[in-house]
Amino acid sequence: MEKRVERSFLDPQVISRLAGLPLHARFPVLGSVSGMHRSPVRGSSLEFSEYRKYVPGDDKRRLDWRAYGRSDRFYVREFEADTNLRMCLIVDTSGSMGFRGDGLEKLDYARRLAGTLAYLAARQGDAVGLYCAARSFHKEIPPRRSASHLRFVLDELAEVRARGETGLIDALHEAAEKIPQRALIIIISDLFVSPPLLRDSFQHLRFRRHDVAAFHLFDPRELNFDCPSTTRFVDMETGESLVADPSVITRHYLKALHNYMDDILQAARESEVDYHMVDTAKEYGDVLARFLLGRSPKVARGRG
Repeated sequence: MEKRVERSFLDPQVISRLAGLPLHARFPVLGSVSGMHRSPVRGSSLEFSEYRKYVPGDDKRRLDWRAYGRSDRFYVREFEADTNLRMCLIVDTSGSMGFRGDGLEKLDYARRLAGTLAYLAARQGDAVGLYCAARSFHKEIPPRRSASHLRFVLDELAEVRARGETGLIDALHEAAEKIPQRALIIIISDLFVSPPLLRDSFQHLRFRRHDVAAFHLFDPRELNFDCPSTTRFVDMETGESLVADPSVITRHYLKALHNYMDDILQAARESEVDYHMVDTAKEYGDVLARFLLGRSPKVARGRG
């Protein structure tokens, strides 16, 4: 008998609300079938791209005779070929993702983001893959297009647990080398890493021409540092602990936090990463709605 896996992280109401917002790639991508995303490969489709000079071997049916009549030279019409998207979800499963303060546990929040995006992408005909990373990838599911594959991704996502030290930087470099075709890489993590090292891994992914997005998760208590009395702080990845008086360290903590957040944002901007800082007390459906709307081609053209 097939094992039944609980998928409480999928909310039908949230999916229904977001169903009218397509997931678009910001850059041309490569897929295996016809779809809704721009491809770097020129072909025949309904959307005209450009003219270029005729060269022997070109399909004569694509000659533009009006252009010939105006210039007495042969030109062929090129069109943008549409393709399906390969979406690769990279979910951080290191120990710190098990933290829960005033909001959801970070990993539970990550499940909701990743599971909903996987469902929406598969629904529009795109391929979905899942990579779960702590010290290394302990789950690697390359992107495919099928209902059975989506079920497999969601089942695996339901069973991941937060444990161990972070290895996100190495995992992102590994992803840049392992994922062969241009894809949408979505990173969901608390990004407890060095900003310069993160910038290097972002740029490695962008060098491989992937479209990279990052959801940076914060619990409200991390943002506000609301500790009323002397507290024992425990590193959830190494187990090391420290007793401190918040009245003494709060100012220094908040300054360090703001510097760190500025450095992360700068690393994302320099690498053209679609970065989203996420408070886990916020409704995740609203976070995804802003993400999807921000990737709309009309919005992107307006920003340009």
